[in-house]
Amino acid sequence: MIRIMFVCHGNICRSPMAEFIFKDMAEKQGFSHDFYVSSSATSTEEIYRGVGNPVYPPARAELEKHGISCGGKRAVQLQKSDYDKYDLFIGMDSANIRNMNRILGGDPDGKIRKLMEYTTGGDVADPWYSGNFEAAYRDIYNGCEALLKSLTE
Repeated sequence: MIRIMFVCHGNICRSPMAEFIFKDMAEKQGFSHDFYVSSSATSTEEIYRGVGNPVYPPARAELEKHGISCGGKRAVQLQKSDYDKYDLFIGMDSANIRNMNRILGGDPDGKIRKLMEYTTGGDVADPWYSGNFEAAYRDIYNGCEALLKSLTE
């Protein structure tokens, strides 16, 4: 089983979208038992007194438009101890990669990647700032599709 952790800044938009898009995609292609998929944040901004905020409503709505549920998901922060528990850490942008390296204490095993490395490169634009959840969904979907293909071929 391959263990994947998707990571963004707050774990309320991009990384949970990636988590649930990837899970849906893997299930539809018959690979759901081959992966354990989760998501986390590099910050604690969306976590108060140990309880994370749920997926941001516009992100949840964008997933629902595509028949994907993310019910029950709450923000959690990436921990240094996660490094030994996961095979891949997939960040959404360059800032996520820097922060993941800081939190995890480096990347001696080459587990940290950026999602768009699997497609055209670049970053997944943060819909928290752009408001464009459709564009984020499209980038994340394409990245997840390419990631799944690279892991199953």
